[in-house]
Amino acid sequence: MPITAHEIETLLREGFPDAQITVQGDDGAHFAAEVIDASFAGKNRVQQQRSVYAALKGKMDGSNGDLHALALTTKAP
Repeated sequence: MPITAHEIETLLREGFPDAQITVQGDDGAHFAAEVIDASFAGKNRVQQQRSVYAALKGKMDGSNGDLHALALTTKAP
């Protein structure tokens, strides 16, 4: 079943409740997200993105994932 931008945003808000989050995309497979959160301060880009992927709770895991592609931008405020 395709995932929606709203579902992605909901998962990200659970993991980053105080973040500024923007999710775009409507084809059910390819999305872009920007997550700006204070928890990213002092973390490198890979660490930030791993935190976001963890918040997605396996939705991007391999060929069985609901989310095929996510262009991700992360930063501290």
